[in-house]
Amino acid sequence: MTQHTDLRVLVVDDDFRVAALHASYVDEVPGFMALPPVHDARMVPRVVAEQKPDLLLLDVYLPQGSGLDLLAALDIDAFVLSAATEVDAVRTAIRRGALGYLIKPFDPKVLTGKLRSYARYRRQLEAATIIDQSIIDRAQRTLLAGEESVSLSATPTEQAVLAAVAVLDAPATVMDVATAVGISRATAQRYLANQVQAGSLRLELTYGSRGRPEHRYLIQE
Repeated sequence: MTQHTDLRVLVVDDDFRVAALHASYVDEVPGFMALPPVHDARMVPRVVAEQKPDLLLLDVYLPQGSGLDLLAALDIDAFVLSAATEVDAVRTAIRRGALGYLIKPFDPKVLTGKLRSYARYRRQLEAATIIDQSIIDRAQRTLLAGEESVSLSATPTEQAVLAAVAVLDAPATVMDVATAVGISRATAQRYLANQVQAGSLRLELTYGSRGRPEHRYLIQE
């Protein structure tokens, strides 16, 4: 069974109170862990090298330097969280590789949705054995459109499959889903596999007495 580890997030903000608040938002999202925030831009490259975070939450206005300059210098996934609303700042952030741009102050639910979309984006790419254009396009849509993109784009059958897994108290088998939705086992298997690749479901393997693994599915938190 694949071991799931939390994605490590480094908050960079010179305001101690805001940095702690944003770190607390991160810690409330399952699958994420906030590292101790950094308040001095000059310390960021060393902390990134030592702590190896998966994602930066990066302010633009820093007294010891610009967050946009850090964005250009560091080879790491990053969201910009800033009060900067100038067109040049937004365009520069995107041009230098920001995966998202949130204007402060924002509703905590907005950051939660972005983080979950980021996790789903990573799972979509990591689950693919062969990367083709459709995988890349789907991952980019997930990242840009946010958490709502899955429910809005899902077909009725996809929604029914997800609902069938969600209502069970235990991990769902293919036959559980096929029976609940009223589709064949092969069709259920196909839809479930697609939802695992999309990052909406998590696959677990259980082994019976004969040693053959059985696929069981859970909603991905």
